[in-house]
Amino acid sequence: MNSPRSFSVEAIVLRHKDWGEADRIVTLYTRQRGKIRAVAKGARKMRSRKAGHVQPFTRITIQVAKARGPYIITQVDTLDAYLPLRENLELTGNASYLVELMERFTYDEEEVNTSLFNLLENSLRRLSRGDDVWIVVRYYEMRLLDYLGFRPQLFHCASCESEVKAENQFFSAPQGGVLCPQCGVGQNSARPVDVEMLKYLRHFQRSSYTDARRANPDPKTRAKIESLMQYYLTYVLERGLNSPQFLREVGRK
Repeated sequence: MNSPRSFSVEAIVLRHKDWGEADRIVTLYTRQRGKIRAVAKGARKMRSRKAGHVQPFTRITIQVAKARGPYIITQVDTLDAYLPLRENLELTGNASYLVELMERFTYDEEEVNTSLFNLLENSLRRLSRGDDVWIVVRYYEMRLLDYLGFRPQLFHCASCESEVKAENQFFSAPQGGVLCPQCGVGQNSARPVDVEMLKYLRHFQRSSYTDARRANPDPKTRAKIESLMQYYLTYVLERGLNSPQFLREVGRK
C-alpha cells in the first residue's frame, strides 16, 4: 500500500540546516514514522511563522506533503518548546547532546520505534523541569543503547563469560562490555572500571527512571562514568560527537 501524499505526525526536532535561499531542511524524530527529513519553506524569512516551531529539541505536530524530493511541511504547531532548556547554556548543551545521539544512531524512515520517541520526549521534559542533569543523561544513554541493540554486558565477562564479581574490572568497547581482571589485563582497548562505577552502571541498566534518579554518586565517580560512556558511544558510532565539546567549553566558563 502506498503512503498517503499528506499526513500528520508528532515529532521532536533534532536539527536543521539552511536549504536554498530562504528554506530550512529539518531532521525530525517522529512518533509514527521514525526519523524523517522535511523542508520548512520560507523558515529563514524574518516574518516566517514556521521558524520558531522548527528549532532543535522542540516537540511539534506537523502536517507534511510528499513531494519528489524531501517532505514539505505544510502546517506546524508547537506542543512543547521546553523553554528552560533555552535559557541555560548547560541545559542547552545537554539537550543538544540528547538529540545529537538520536540523530546519529537512527536512519531515515527505518522501522518505527515508539520507545525511542518516548525516551527522548521524557528526557527533555526531565531536563526542563530541573531533574539532576547527570542522572537524566546517563539514564538516556543506557536506555538508548538497550533499545538499539548495543546493551553493554555488565554482569558477565564479555570474553570468558564468567560472572563479574564485586572487584575492580575492565571495560572493552570492541568486546561490548566488562572484562574480568584475568581477561582485561594487557588489553589495549580495555579501560579500568572500579567497583563503584560498575555498581552505578548496573543500577542504570536494570532500573526504572524513578529508581535510577535515587542514585547519587560522588563527583569523581560521575566523571569516570561519563568518560566511559563517551568511550563506548564513540566506538559504537565510529565517530566523535559535537555536543560534549560544547559542554566542556561551557564548564570552563
